[in-house]
Amino acid sequence: MNKSLILIVLLIFSFNTVKAQFSKDHAIYYSDGLNIGNYVGLDFNLNYVYKEKYSVKIGYIYNTRKPKSQPDDYSSGLANALLFEATNPHDKMENYQLALGKIYSLNESRTIRVNLSIGLGYTVLNEPENWQKIESGFVAENYTWNYERQNTFSLIINPKLEFPFTTIYGLSISPMVQLNKHRSYFGIGVGQMIGVLRSRKN
Repeated sequence: MNKSLILIVLLIFSFNTVKAQFSKDHAIYYSDGLNIGNYVGLDFNLNYVYKEKYSVKIGYIYNTRKPKSQPDDYSSGLANALLFEATNPHDKMENYQLALGKIYSLNESRTIRVNLSIGLGYTVLNEPENWQKIESGFVAENYTWNYERQNTFSLIINPKLEFPFTTIYGLSISPMVQLNKHRSYFGIGVGQMIGVLRSRKN
């Protein structure tokens, strides 16, 4: 057995030892979800769990809805309809969040748990304003507008009922509240979790 093969075997053994020790108390996983409420949105998160008791989450949330300021007679025109209204104006609320949580396991097999998560978000609001009616045919929109951007901070309350069916994949259901001085979001989300979801049993 040459020296390089011995080195490879030692590296593999060391990696497995470190991994086993790490997963004894720690879990790291990716999660995402679809949120539905007074906005519709998506969220993407990186999660860390310590001893299946405490959690830290870093994430991004994107919410959108039909503009509250949109005139009643606004028409997107045939061109936008053919694009499934992709270029239509929307109220947009984005959050870059950091959250802390406390986890409670609800069964002995650890496949159902509650993650009580609360955090802060740096919030970016983009909303159409300055609507100006224009003469247009059947094809084009009948208004012009421009977006107003505002930055603020939000309180994000997001308790989750999590189902880590296996150690690497699970699902979640979660109500969510996002509060700031300009806008609020209330809704519920469904999502998935992928990664190291549970600590290794002793």
